[in-house]
Amino acid sequence: MNDQSLNGQSLNGLAKIPATIITGFLGAGKTTIIRRILANSGGRRLALVINEFGDVGVDAEILKGCGDLACDARSIVELANGCICCTVADDFLPAIEQLLALDPPPEHIIIETSGLALPKPLVKAFDWPAIRSRLTVDGVIAIVDGAAVAAGRFASDPEQVALQRQADPSVDHDDPLEEVFGDQLLCADIVVVNKTDLIDEVEQRAVVDAILARAPRAKIVSVAEGRIEPAVLLGLCAAAEDDVENRPSCHDGEAEHDHDDFDSLVVEVGSISDSAAFMRRLAEIAGRVDVLRIKGFLDVRGKPMRLLVQGVGERLQHNFDRPWRAEELRRGRLVIIGVKGLDAAAVTGLLDVSRASA
Repeated sequence: MNDQSLNGQSLNGLAKIPATIITGFLGAGKTTIIRRILANSGGRRLALVINEFGDVGVDAEILKGCGDLACDARSIVELANGCICCTVADDFLPAIEQLLALDPPPEHIIIETSGLALPKPLVKAFDWPAIRSRLTVDGVIAIVDGAAVAAGRFASDPEQVALQRQADPSVDHDDPLEEVFGDQLLCADIVVVNKTDLIDEVEQRAVVDAILARAPRAKIVSVAEGRIEPAVLLGLCAAAEDDVENRPSCHDGEAEHDHDDFDSLVVEVGSISDSAAFMRRLAEIAGRVDVLRIKGFLDVRGKPMRLLVQGVGERLQHNFDRPWRAEELRRGRLVIIGVKGLDAAAVTGLLDVSRASA
């Protein structure tokens, strides 16, 4: 008999600290929603574990600069350059121990996984003795980019796949985007369809149908611009570590999982003078090279503030997020993520041309 009750209390009477896992594909809006939770924390002591695919910690930088008391830098642990689902023992456990050592300890821990991470291995980690006695998975939240799903980003073309199989039955036709997306949905207690402001009502219904086709029991909430009340996401008391078998994954039969289906690179970008022109060119590059995700910071000549750049495919956003600090080097760096075979030389060359014209 385990020591976990349904209300998150251990049987010996000591309360476990709840942890919420926030998953979702690249660019779905996880950081935006976490920032909203921080801004409406109600005085609770929150701690964050931020995981990114690539060695530039953009999400952690955004959250550290949010200016909210619940966003104390000591309570943010950044795990970059590797998906947390593959580095549980090496990275996740030490991160949790660091947070539990805080005085006072956090009242709730929020874990933002990389957009390429599978949440189930992380849920399984909460059954480890070192964690199980002190933490419980309050809930798994999957954030979905409604516009990307509506555009068919995560759905293979069945007819095209059938034709390819006829031509060469030995070819592996697994769609890595669809697999990661499906695993995130199937592990979730709540699925948040974000960015509904970018699609119409017909498309919204199609997105919901697409989610239910993969996860028929999904509880779905639709929002725009990440506007959702923390009470919807926190306090679910799901104890997901006790419910792992009911959260299927297409990788259940694998001894281990890697991310060889995806490539990432970090591109150094010199100072630019025309941000609008650079962003237009960047969108063209994303479409030409089939980029999944772009995020990072740029230095605009004559501007005291740092330009934050984020985008999914050709949909890009940019805004000045904070002033450059006196002690930091003003330099631009962009993380570019794509499917395996991403042409790094082409991306770098095109960006060099773009910077020169901007």
